[in-house]
Amino acid sequence: MKVEGQVRIPSGCAIAAVISKEGKRMSGEMITNAMKPMHDRSNGLGGGFAGYGIYPEYKEFYSLHMFFDSRATRKECEVFLKERFEIVKSEIIPTRTIPAITDEPIIWRYFVAPLKSLLASMQLDEKEFVARTVMKINTEMKGAYVFSSGKNMGTFKAVGYPEDVGVFYKLEEYEGYSWTAHGRYPTNTPGWWGGAHPFTLLDWSIVHNGEISSYDANRRFIEMFGYKCTLQTDTEVITYIMDYLIRVQGLTLGEAASVVAAPFWSTIADKTDLEDKEKHTFLRTVFPSLLITGPFSIVLGFSGGLMALNDRLKLRSMVVGEKDDKVYIASEEAAIRTMKPNAENIWAPAGGEPVIIKVKDGAY
Repeated sequence: MKVEGQVRIPSGCAIAAVISKEGKRMSGEMITNAMKPMHDRSNGLGGGFAGYGIYPEYKEFYSLHMFFDSRATRKECEVFLKERFEIVKSEIIPTRTIPAITDEPIIWRYFVAPLKSLLASMQLDEKEFVARTVMKINTEMKGAYVFSSGKNMGTFKAVGYPEDVGVFYKLEEYEGYSWTAHGRYPTNTPGWWGGAHPFTLLDWSIVHNGEISSYDANRRFIEMFGYKCTLQTDTEVITYIMDYLIRVQGLTLGEAASVVAAPFWSTIADKTDLEDKEKHTFLRTVFPSLLITGPFSIVLGFSGGLMALNDRLKLRSMVVGEKDDKVYIASEEAAIRTMKPNAENIWAPAGGEPVIIKVKDGAY
């Protein structure tokens, strides 16, 4: 029996990300390899990636990545989609057969545009229409799950170790200006294909290391606004919170970070900048149910950028590095060194301190 000090407890889950501020596209092989040194942070029950800028030829269309339990379910779902969208392309997502990934569902993608007549009759903008469609499929259509729904981006996830998931989905054949990755170590939720990270809605994607002790309060609040948590894991709610705060409520990324990882009231009281003090008081007062408690480090992906954020007590590891026009984020420095051995300015953000990186205007 190994005694204390001889056992490595990796603090669960692995996250990694890379972005080019110049909008230069990188192969998905880089982010796949970054997960290898963090293998022990996963247990094989979930791995996944999100790539941005990977569909330039269809950049004006929403890319729906879907899991289906059967061909009958897929055909039923297609009938539903054709009533709401123009489908410009429909195809199986290419994969390779490997021993490490088994029992896969039918994995399909559609490039779609909402029907303008429906948008007009429902008086909705495109994004709200797509978000409602995703919620409807995931809650009402048994055996069908939309796991990615953004423009010029896509999520690829499965039950398995992340480095195997990247091989399974042939990520070396994709190129994007930004990538995020996750290796899962579920503690109180099931390991299944829909429950692997990243979780996405529209262009937002979330990878998360930690556990949300405020999940029920967060879920009850967000579900009052039409969101439905159906994927059997606590992380899903973070994606919907970010969509609600930024897209629906119009908050900035920094303000959204100040809601989910809000400063303590004592910290706000000690602020000397009165405008900043009033802002944080307002955010904590208006959105108290969206404060996320428990240990977490997350990376939020969105069109044109990334945001990395720790819980306010810094209970999960996360480091950031730079080299040339690229910024690297990971649970461990070893993952950054795998992507870029001579990365510079390695540092660990403080608890509750958002790290926001954006691609320069027009570069993507």
